Amino acid sequence: MVSKEYQLNDVVQMKKPHPCGENRWKIIRMGMDIRVKCEGCGHSVLIPRKKFDSKMKKVLERVEE
Repeated sequence: MVSKEYQLNDVVQMKKPHPCGENRWKIIRMGMDIRVKCEGCGHSVLIPRKKFDSKMKKVLERVEE
């Protein structure tokens, strides 16, 4: 299984949109779980890393190091 490349503060697209209609999420915490924040309404959700890997579609914006 190929691991998708993402890091803190990247903006990602999930397979399903948030109920507010937005499909852009910013990664605000990484560890065993990943916390993402909806770019539309500002709601944050904590998702286990394994579930996040399966639900993430692609990275929209990468953060510059």
